[in-house]
Amino acid sequence: MEKETIAKVRQLLAGQKKIVVVGHKNPDGDAIGSCLGLARVLNRLGHSATVIVPNDFPDFLKWLPGCETIVVHEQEEDKSISLINNADLIFTLDFNDLSRVGSMQQFLEDAVAEFVMIDHHQAPADYAVVTYSDVKMSSTSEMVYHFLDAIGELPALCADVATQLYTGIMTDTGSFRYPATTATTHKVIAHLIEEGANNAEIHQQVFDTNSEDRLRLLGLALKNLHILPQYRTAYITLLQKELDANNFKKGDTEGFVNYALSVKGIVFAVIFIENKQEKITKMSFRSKGDFSVNEFARAHFNGGGHTHAAGGRSNLSLSKTVTEFISILTNYKQQLTNAS
Repeated sequence: MEKETIAKVRQLLAGQKKIVVVGHKNPDGDAIGSCLGLARVLNRLGHSATVIVPNDFPDFLKWLPGCETIVVHEQEEDKSISLINNADLIFTLDFNDLSRVGSMQQFLEDAVAEFVMIDHHQAPADYAVVTYSDVKMSSTSEMVYHFLDAIGELPALCADVATQLYTGIMTDTGSFRYPATTATTHKVIAHLIEEGANNAEIHQQVFDTNSEDRLRLLGLALKNLHILPQYRTAYITLLQKELDANNFKKGDTEGFVNYALSVKGIVFAVIFIENKQEKITKMSFRSKGDFSVNEFARAHFNGGGHTHAAGGRSNLSLSKTVTEFISILTNYKQQLTNAS
């Protein structure tokens, strides 16, 4: 962070403030971990900080300390709106465009509070008085750590904050195996463990507490795996009726797309998930080497994200979306063939 940015943040945090910390729609581990961690530190510093997310989050994150304090906008709309309207300062974490908050967007756009953005996705919008954006960073949770370090508040870390930030970094780096995981990331993780993050327990809570329904859904997803060797691409499909038959809960398909990417020789993987309620087909993209799924998602499927991990959506049926996807691949055949 630049000196001018640090000075501005300190100015914004002068005195006791009413603060809202906002995560994106369909919050993942990084969104929940970074929001909880920052809010906890702000509260320890004497502010009144509350985390708000647009909709519910996966059960495998609901053990995190402080998650019971999160206001879910869809469930407590009046409380959420009141907190936003009365806030002195609003932090937006793990997203960089207000379109990512679903039905909360208009309320944030109408807010009188000043905004601080902390995010590691590409192409940030210009709505914040302070924008801390770094696309090379492993996760927003790691950015929160560096943010606290820059403003001199790392001593406010505690075991709960360490646990929250560790969880965010771990989930967004695929357990520290993605290319954005650096030596600095590991140094941050080491400090968080020193501060009380129990790495073995965190891994167990997130990855080793599967329901029977989720495992059966994973088995079905693997049966629906398709390989397109000519494009070095693999994809998985899940229809709404398949989700319903396995009592699908939010977060159950987290990580499924990585199984497709793990196939030998594959550099591009996708999972297509039918959502009858929203009348869309949702997609998660993953890649290896120099193939950018961020660029692919932005160009074709109203999405985006990172070079190797992105999301998208289509208003077509799942089968028509898959057909369109395969037709688009012909334009990328040489690029995918040569990807390394």
